[in-house]
Amino acid sequence: MLKSDKERLVAELTERLKNTQTLIVADYRGLTVTDIDKLRGELLEHGARFQVVKNTLTRRAAEEAGADALLALLDGPTAIAFLETDGDPVAVAKALNNAARDTKVLTIRGGILEGATIGEAEVKNLATLPPADVLRAQVVGAVSGPLMMIVGLFTAPLRDLVNVIDARIKQLEEQGETTPEPEADPEPEPEPQAAAEEAPAEEVTPEAPAAEAGTEEPETPDEADSPETDQVAGEPTQEES
Repeated sequence: MLKSDKERLVAELTERLKNTQTLIVADYRGLTVTDIDKLRGELLEHGARFQVVKNTLTRRAAEEAGADALLALLDGPTAIAFLETDGDPVAVAKALNNAARDTKVLTIRGGILEGATIGEAEVKNLATLPPADVLRAQVVGAVSGPLMMIVGLFTAPLRDLVNVIDARIKQLEEQGETTPEPEADPEPEPEPQAAAEEAPAEEVTPEAPAAEAGTEEPETPDEADSPETDQVAGEPTQEES
Protein backbone atom coordinates (compact mmCIF):
# COMPACT_ATOMS: atom_id res chain seq x y z
CA MET A 1 0.00 0.00 0.00
CA LEU A 2 1.35 3.38 -0.99
CA LYS A 3 2.09 5.96 1.69
CA SER A 4 -0.51 8.30 0.25
CA ASP A 5 -3.12 5.54 0.48
CA LYS A 6 -2.17 4.87 4.09
CA GLU A 7 -2.48 8.55 4.95
CA ARG A 8 -5.88 8.71 3.28
CA LEU A 9 -7.07 5.60 5.13
CA VAL A 10 -5.85 6.93 8.49
CA ALA A 11 -7.65 10.23 7.86
CA GLU A 12 -10.89 8.39 7.02
CA LEU A 13 -10.65 6.20 10.13
CA THR A 14 -9.86 9.22 12.30
CA GLU A 15 -12.92 11.09 11.06
CA ARG A 16 -15.14 8.04 11.51
CA LEU A 17 -13.91 7.46 15.07
CA LYS A 18 -14.57 11.10 15.96
CA ASN A 19 -18.16 10.87 14.70
CA THR A 20 -18.97 7.42 16.12
CA GLN A 21 -20.22 6.97 19.69
CA THR A 22 -20.87 3.23 19.36
CA LEU A 23 -18.82 0.51 17.70
CA ILE A 24 -18.17 -3.22 18.12
CA VAL A 25 -14.81 -4.88 17.46
CA ALA A 26 -14.49 -8.49 16.30
CA ASP A 27 -11.75 -10.90 15.26
CA TYR A 28 -12.66 -12.05 11.75
CA ARG A 29 -9.90 -14.63 11.47
CA GLY A 30 -11.20 -17.70 9.62
CA LEU A 31 -14.09 -15.97 7.85
CA THR A 32 -14.29 -16.31 4.09
CA VAL A 33 -14.86 -13.39 1.76
CA THR A 34 -18.42 -14.62 1.25
CA ASP A 35 -19.02 -14.68 5.02
CA ILE A 36 -17.68 -11.14 5.39
CA ASP A 37 -19.79 -9.80 2.53
CA LYS A 38 -22.93 -11.45 3.93
CA LEU A 39 -22.28 -10.05 7.40
CA ARG A 40 -21.47 -6.61 5.98
CA GLY A 41 -24.80 -6.48 4.14
CA GLU A 42 -26.76 -7.56 7.22
CA LEU A 43 -25.08 -4.98 9.45
CA LEU A 44 -25.68 -2.25 6.87
CA GLU A 45 -29.42 -2.89 7.18
CA HIS A 46 -29.15 -2.14 10.92
CA GLY A 47 -27.21 1.10 10.41
CA ALA A 48 -23.61 -0.12 10.83
CA ARG A 49 -20.63 -0.23 8.48
CA PHE A 50 -18.45 -3.34 8.85
CA GLN A 51 -14.85 -2.60 7.93
CA VAL A 52 -11.74 -4.77 8.02
CA VAL A 53 -8.85 -2.62 9.25
CA LYS A 54 -5.12 -2.86 9.78
CA ASN A 55 -4.15 -2.51 13.43
CA THR A 56 -1.17 -0.25 12.79
CA LEU A 57 -3.26 2.25 10.84
CA THR A 58 -6.18 1.95 13.25
CA ARG A 59 -3.93 2.69 16.23
CA ARG A 60 -2.73 5.87 14.56
CA ALA A 61 -6.30 6.89 13.81
CA ALA A 62 -7.45 6.09 17.37
CA GLU A 63 -4.65 8.18 18.87
CA GLU A 64 -5.44 11.11 16.60
CA ALA A 65 -9.17 10.83 17.35
CA GLY A 66 -8.65 10.47 21.10
CA ALA A 67 -10.29 7.01 21.13
CA ASP A 68 -7.88 5.48 23.60
CA ALA A 69 -10.42 2.86 24.70
CA LEU A 70 -10.14 1.24 21.28
CA LEU A 71 -6.40 0.59 21.55
CA ALA A 72 -6.80 -2.35 23.95
CA LEU A 73 -9.11 -4.12 21.47
CA LEU A 74 -6.68 -4.03 18.55
CA ASP A 75 -5.05 -7.44 18.80
CA GLY A 76 -4.93 -9.78 15.82
CA PRO A 77 -7.04 -9.52 12.64
CA THR A 78 -9.59 -6.82 13.35
CA ALA A 79 -12.93 -5.81 11.89
CA ILE A 80 -15.00 -2.96 13.29
CA ALA A 81 -18.73 -2.35 13.02
CA PHE A 82 -19.16 1.45 13.08
CA LEU A 83 -22.73 2.46 14.00
CA GLU A 84 -24.31 5.41 12.24
CA THR A 85 -26.32 8.01 14.17
CA ASP A 86 -29.60 6.18 13.48
CA GLY A 87 -28.10 2.69 13.87
CA ASP A 88 -29.56 0.06 16.19
CA PRO A 89 -26.83 -1.21 18.56
CA VAL A 90 -29.03 -4.06 19.80
CA ALA A 91 -29.65 -5.38 16.27
CA VAL A 92 -25.96 -5.00 15.38
CA ALA A 93 -24.86 -6.90 18.48
CA LYS A 94 -27.42 -9.61 17.71
CA ALA A 95 -26.16 -9.99 14.12
CA LEU A 96 -22.54 -10.27 15.23
CA ASN A 97 -23.44 -12.72 17.99
CA ASN A 98 -25.38 -14.89 15.53
CA ALA A 99 -22.46 -14.83 13.09
CA ALA A 100 -20.08 -15.89 15.87
CA ARG A 101 -22.41 -18.77 16.79
CA ASP A 102 -23.02 -19.92 13.20
CA THR A 103 -19.47 -19.64 11.84
CA LYS A 104 -17.76 -20.70 15.10
CA VAL A 105 -14.74 -18.64 14.01
CA LEU A 106 -15.82 -15.00 14.46
CA THR A 107 -14.89 -13.72 17.93
CA ILE A 108 -16.36 -10.63 19.54
CA ARG A 109 -13.81 -8.69 21.58
CA GLY A 110 -15.87 -5.80 22.88
CA GLY A 111 -16.53 -2.26 21.81
CA ILE A 112 -17.67 1.21 22.78
CA LEU A 113 -21.32 1.92 23.64
CA GLU A 114 -22.36 5.57 23.88
CA GLY A 115 -18.73 6.49 24.56
CA ALA A 116 -18.22 3.86 27.31
CA THR A 117 -16.04 0.78 26.94
CA ILE A 118 -17.83 -2.59 26.98
CA GLY A 119 -16.51 -6.14 26.92
CA GLU A 120 -17.50 -9.31 25.12
CA ALA A 121 -20.01 -10.33 27.83
CA GLU A 122 -21.77 -6.95 27.66
CA VAL A 123 -22.06 -7.18 23.87
CA LYS A 124 -23.67 -10.62 24.23
CA ASN A 125 -26.05 -9.28 26.87
CA LEU A 126 -26.93 -6.43 24.54
CA ALA A 127 -27.72 -8.98 21.84
CA THR A 128 -30.38 -10.63 24.04
CA LEU A 129 -32.48 -7.47 24.30
CA PRO A 130 -35.30 -6.59 21.91
CA PRO A 131 -34.62 -3.85 19.35
CA ALA A 132 -34.14 -0.36 20.77
CA ASP A 133 -37.52 1.00 19.60
CA VAL A 134 -39.38 -2.04 20.99
CA LEU A 135 -37.41 -1.80 24.24
CA ARG A 136 -38.40 1.83 24.76
CA ALA A 137 -42.04 0.98 24.04
CA GLN A 138 -41.99 -1.81 26.64
CA VAL A 139 -40.54 0.49 29.27
CA VAL A 140 -43.84 2.35 29.54
CA GLY A 141 -45.69 -0.75 30.67
CA ALA A 142 -42.83 -2.52 32.47
CA VAL A 143 -41.55 0.17 34.76
CA SER A 144 -43.74 1.27 37.63
CA GLY A 145 -42.51 4.59 38.90
CA PRO A 146 -42.93 8.35 38.88
CA LEU A 147 -43.53 10.12 35.61
CA MET A 148 -40.15 11.83 35.76
CA MET A 149 -38.46 8.42 35.87
CA ILE A 150 -40.14 7.35 32.65
CA VAL A 151 -39.30 10.65 30.99
CA GLY A 152 -35.70 10.22 32.09
CA LEU A 153 -35.55 6.77 30.50
CA PHE A 154 -36.49 8.12 27.09
CA THR A 155 -33.79 10.77 27.22
CA ALA A 156 -31.07 8.64 28.81
CA PRO A 157 -28.38 6.86 26.77
CA LEU A 158 -29.17 3.29 25.77
CA ARG A 159 -26.53 1.92 28.15
CA ASP A 160 -28.26 3.57 31.13
CA LEU A 161 -31.60 2.31 29.86
CA VAL A 162 -30.31 -1.27 29.78
CA ASN A 163 -28.96 -0.97 33.32
CA VAL A 164 -32.28 0.36 34.63
CA ILE A 165 -34.25 -2.43 32.97
CA ASP A 166 -31.90 -5.11 34.32
CA ALA A 167 -32.13 -3.68 37.84
CA ARG A 168 -35.92 -3.49 37.66
CA ILE A 169 -36.21 -7.10 36.45
CA LYS A 170 -34.01 -8.34 39.31
CA GLN A 171 -36.03 -6.35 41.82
CA LEU A 172 -39.30 -7.84 40.57
CA GLU A 173 -37.84 -11.35 40.66
CA GLU A 174 -36.65 -10.92 44.24
CA GLN A 175 -39.90 -9.45 45.48
CA GLY A 176 -42.18 -11.64 43.35
CA GLU A 177 -44.09 -8.58 42.28
CA THR A 178 -46.34 -8.10 39.33
CA THR A 179 -47.08 -4.86 37.67
CA PRO A 180 -49.64 -3.22 39.96
CA GLU A 181 -52.90 -2.04 38.54
CA PRO A 182 -53.48 1.67 38.88
CA GLU A 183 -55.51 2.50 41.95
CA ALA A 184 -58.83 4.23 41.43
CA ASP A 185 -58.98 7.79 42.63
CA PRO A 186 -60.99 8.08 45.86
CA GLU A 187 -64.30 9.85 45.56
CA PRO A 188 -64.13 13.37 46.98
CA GLU A 189 -65.94 13.93 50.26
CA PRO A 190 -69.02 16.15 49.96
CA GLU A 191 -68.57 19.70 51.07
CA PRO A 192 -70.38 20.74 54.27
CA GLN A 193 -72.72 23.06 52.40
CA ALA A 194 -73.63 20.37 49.89
CA ALA A 195 -74.19 17.86 52.70
CA ALA A 196 -76.53 20.30 54.45
CA GLU A 197 -78.51 20.76 51.27
CA GLU A 198 -78.87 17.03 50.73
CA ALA A 199 -79.98 16.29 54.33
CA PRO A 200 -83.82 16.19 54.74
CA ALA A 201 -85.20 19.31 56.30
CA GLU A 202 -86.68 18.89 59.77
CA GLU A 203 -90.40 19.54 60.12
CA VAL A 204 -91.08 22.75 61.94
CA THR A 205 -93.97 22.52 64.39
CA PRO A 206 -95.92 25.76 64.21
CA GLU A 207 -96.29 27.55 67.49
CA ALA A 208 -99.70 27.38 69.10
CA PRO A 209 -101.61 30.63 69.10
CA ALA A 210 -101.43 32.66 72.25
CA ALA A 211 -105.10 31.96 72.89
CA GLU A 212 -104.42 28.23 73.07
CA ALA A 213 -101.42 28.59 75.34
CA GLY A 214 -103.53 30.10 78.18
CA THR A 215 -107.37 30.41 77.82
CA GLU A 216 -108.78 33.33 79.85
CA GLU A 217 -112.30 33.08 81.28
CA PRO A 218 -114.73 35.80 80.08
CA GLU A 219 -115.43 38.53 82.53
CA THR A 220 -118.83 38.51 84.35
CA PRO A 221 -121.06 41.61 84.17
CA ASP A 222 -120.39 42.41 87.80
CA GLU A 223 -116.65 42.27 87.25
CA ALA A 224 -116.94 44.40 84.15
CA ASP A 225 -118.94 47.12 86.02
CA SER A 226 -116.64 47.21 89.04
CA PRO A 227 -114.22 50.16 89.04
CA GLU A 228 -110.59 49.42 88.49
CA THR A 229 -109.67 51.13 91.76
CA ASP A 230 -111.96 49.49 94.31
CA GLN A 231 -111.62 50.89 97.75
CA VAL A 232 -110.64 48.58 100.54
CA ALA A 233 -113.60 47.16 102.43
CA GLY A 234 -114.35 48.94 105.70
CA GLU A 235 -112.58 52.18 104.68
CA PRO A 236 -115.09 55.08 105.12
CA THR A 237 -115.77 57.34 102.27
CA GLN A 238 -115.90 61.16 102.52
CA GLU A 239 -119.73 61.19 102.55
CA GLU A 240 -119.88 58.81 105.53
CA SER A 241 -117.51 60.85 107.50
